[in-house]
Amino acid sequence: MRILILGGTQFLGRAIAAHAVGLGHTVTCAARGLSGVAPAGARLVAIDRNRPDGLAGLARERFDAAVDVARNPDEVRWALAALDGRVGHWTFVSTTSVYADTVTRGQRADTAPLLAPAEDGPYGAAKVACERAFGRDTLICRAGLIAGPGDPTGRFAYWIARLARGGEVLSPADPEDPVQLIDARDLAGWLVRATRAGLSGTFDAVAPASTRRGFLDRCAVALGRSYKVTWVDPAFLDRHGVARESGPFSLPLPLPDTIGDASRDVSPTLAAGLTVRPLEETARDALRWLEAGGGPVTGLTADEEAGLLAAWHAERGYRPTGP
Repeated sequence: MRILILGGTQFLGRAIAAHAVGLGHTVTCAARGLSGVAPAGARLVAIDRNRPDGLAGLARERFDAAVDVARNPDEVRWALAALDGRVGHWTFVSTTSVYADTVTRGQRADTAPLLAPAEDGPYGAAKVACERAFGRDTLICRAGLIAGPGDPTGRFAYWIARLARGGEVLSPADPEDPVQLIDARDLAGWLVRATRAGLSGTFDAVAPASTRRGFLDRCAVALGRSYKVTWVDPAFLDRHGVARESGPFSLPLPLPDTIGDASRDVSPTLAAGLTVRPLEETARDALRWLEAGGGPVTGLTADEEAGLLAAWHAERGYRPTGP
């Protein structure tokens, strides 16, 4: 197949391109080329999606399939117009952030309510607007938290780096709250298989949920580290200004008011061929990537976490014992 990746030089897009090349497909990555390079065996075509005519470098080319990961609705519409009649099958990588109900557990992609679309709105609302630009024969993949080697967000990497240090680990309670993520390599493999099969429809693409306790325990065991977790009330984190999910001074796991976004019913996606590797494998590979000089780690620094733990214990009259 001739596959076009609109992007293809960073994380998921690059993983899709690399997987497709590995299967012998002819892959074109169309991007500015500023965030990375195309994987070996893929062709890079320079484009500028900030302009309506920015895909001129692909003029007259035809593709059996195309994958788009954009978040800007104009970019999506311009690409659809520029490539009209020259792409056999479209896949759009959206996000589980499109959902309006972030509390109810076990929701499915085919019935869960969506945010109102917004051209220049927040990430989730903009992705809804992007989805609506595509036809009914498109594969809409609503990805959850994407993890593993190559992650430029540093969210999953925070917990891997933190557990690798061992000791007392601060985590938002409740330990039984759900956590969902997907290894980028698993998502890439499924998207290529689905593209080859011409799959259409809307699917949530994450692994089945685990608990927060299970997530931390399994990663720690995989890394060969011992640790003790201190479960901290989210209200305490709010009082101390700890940000949610990503960025500096944050804890990158969902808190209770976004639990619905971490407990999707993904049985339709599993039935459609998604397979997921063990969390332990993703954790070990991510640590090796970090130790080899991989990407960023976002979240609390060691000193910030120690200060929060001290404040938490002080509020409860805790006095450590020792020599």
